[in-house]
Amino acid sequence: MRLDRIDQCRWRVPVGAVPGMHVPGIIYASEDIIQQIQQDASITQVANTATLPGVETAAMAMPDIHFGYGFPIGGVVASRVEDGIVSPGGVGFDINCGVRLLRSEITEKELLPNLSELVNRLFRDVPTGVGSRGKIRLSNEDFHQVMVDGSRWAVTAGYGTEDDLEATEAQGKLDGADPNLISKEAVNRGRDQLGTLGSGNHFIELQSVAEIYDEKAAKAFGLWQGQITVMIHSGSRGFGHQICTDFLAVMGRAASKYGYNLPDRQLACAPVQSDEGRRYLAAMAAAANYAWANRQCMSHWVRQAFERHFNQSFTSLGLNLLYDVAHNIVKIETHHVGGQTKLLAVHRKGATRAFAQGHPDIPSNYRQIGQPVLIPGDMGRASYVLAGTDRAMSETFGSTCHGAGRLLSRAAAIRAGRGRSVDKELASRGIIVRAAGRETLLEEMPEAYKDVSQVVEIVHNAGISRKVARLRPLGVIKG
Repeated sequence: MRLDRIDQCRWRVPVGAVPGMHVPGIIYASEDIIQQIQQDASITQVANTATLPGVETAAMAMPDIHFGYGFPIGGVVASRVEDGIVSPGGVGFDINCGVRLLRSEITEKELLPNLSELVNRLFRDVPTGVGSRGKIRLSNEDFHQVMVDGSRWAVTAGYGTEDDLEATEAQGKLDGADPNLISKEAVNRGRDQLGTLGSGNHFIELQSVAEIYDEKAAKAFGLWQGQITVMIHSGSRGFGHQICTDFLAVMGRAASKYGYNLPDRQLACAPVQSDEGRRYLAAMAAAANYAWANRQCMSHWVRQAFERHFNQSFTSLGLNLLYDVAHNIVKIETHHVGGQTKLLAVHRKGATRAFAQGHPDIPSNYRQIGQPVLIPGDMGRASYVLAGTDRAMSETFGSTCHGAGRLLSRAAAIRAGRGRSVDKELASRGIIVRAAGRETLLEEMPEAYKDVSQVVEIVHNAGISRKVARLRPLGVIKG
């Protein structure tokens, strides 16, 4: 497929690359990364999303883009509320898969002598793996409130603090969730999984702040070199997966009903303001709220593990939430486009919100800096903290990358890693890993991913987010 290079960080998929495109595609990538991206069909998926009704300005993809269900993972598509669509494929199956970062007052020097002991404790204390069951037993009323209130339910139930809510995107709750739209299958899958990590690329990681790029922003975020942080990456588990599955069937019928001629049936969608569109948004909000409550409960288990390990309260250890961001979500937002203010349904699938300084949706203590942006890498290299920018607001609807992005499918990674001991390889580099299964480590080995430092450098140079700090992995819990 033809690509036109715009500058060192951007490439254009011209209108006409596939029939029916309303707008171009814009891909953020370097020369090296674009060659990696071209190894799968994700560029075609970018072009396909540009054919959707009401798509505003351009269908976009971040440098961590790779092939996904309908929409590419790493895609950003904003659709006008007045005449556009909402699509489950633009969110994905793991609704509100996201990342939160806890900072601490603990130094790397203090942690290293007993690192293995703490990693083992976390592996015991936080339920992980496929189908894992949590420690929380929810009544029907409790589950209803989780769907409606998200992180607020968890904090009220004793799994966190009010400060955690302030440091969570949307305060850990999307309004408009309707539990009456959720199937029994989804409820049954989600009821026992609250407070669990899950499997695949989900993780809990002990990290050290290895490098500071922006002293002012780092100070505002409470970060300093040699500091221990904890990153938690998980989503809505089987609950969100089932909701996506349920509504793909609804949207498949809706696409025919509204006469949409889609290049790929996986782009199934409905008008934002239709009955089907409103129902999906209300069900998705329930899954998003569940995911925020899930990460909030896991933060509680992590804090308890630290308390037992250090024999101190988590408050005395300074184990406070820096921020929590969603990666797979569609949100109704107001953006300024071409001198006009427009109401848009912004689909971020494998993409992170990156709002600029001064935005009212940013916690007040970060508002002079910009929104914290959390970018996990692979378990062998690094993760990053960035900050949102004005250019993101003007170019990408306040969005940036969400991670490294896969290079190899899970099956290809397992084939490539046969005979290797990934845990021993990482241990030789000072990184302790605990996982529920050997195949998980093969699926998630560092070589299965793009180099996150290259990905971050692209969005930094493009100006759609700016580097604040690099985090080095010390201990990793995988499902």
